[in-house]
Amino acid sequence: MEKPIKPGQYVLIALRKMIVSGELADGARIAEISTAELLGVSRMPVRTALRALEQEGLVVKLGARGYAARGPTSTQIADAIEVRGVLEGLAARTVASTKITPTFTKRLKACLKNGDELFEKGHLAEGDLERFYDYNVEFHDLLVGASNNQAIAAALSRNNHLPFASAAALALDWNDLASEYQHLYAAHKQHRKVSAAILSGNAEAAEHLMREHARAPIATRSL
Repeated sequence: MEKPIKPGQYVLIALRKMIVSGELADGARIAEISTAELLGVSRMPVRTALRALEQEGLVVKLGARGYAARGPTSTQIADAIEVRGVLEGLAARTVASTKITPTFTKRLKACLKNGDELFEKGHLAEGDLERFYDYNVEFHDLLVGASNNQAIAAALSRNNHLPFASAAALALDWNDLASEYQHLYAAHKQHRKVSAAILSGNAEAAEHLMREHARAPIATRSL
């Protein structure tokens, strides 16, 4: 099945899914060559993905012997996502509570427009997951940056090293891309709701909606 994504992100997302589902058991060694053959890619994207997964806490380096899976529990994932929701919710509340600058409004609307264009055709096409990744990261970074709170940014940076805590940590089912489209589209619609609350100055709603957005992967699907 043709994937709407480049090899590097494909391997990263596939390995995340394999680890969290238990297909790669906790402690199982992940060999570059066999993994590359399994996923139909060269060794380079596998090597790059493993380095990224080490930063996310999903694999551990075994010295010269490569890497081993580090399967998180559902409680560990939920706790990390809950912390992200609290921190990003605070960022959204802070932005909504302050004077909104024209520059922020312009950047936010341009970001959301990118999301609109991504989903307007009704399905995932080649390159769309890279586009969603870039759009999603931009949205979250924009709100955190606009809060002007370095403590929030620093705490998020630390939390992002926990499994599935980062907004960039996608885990998709390649056998059901229609459902995955709906999950990603739902995230985009939540971005719009959060943005509307911020731009209207409704700080309480902005915080609540942002926390709900962070919890969505747990509430609506199994990682």
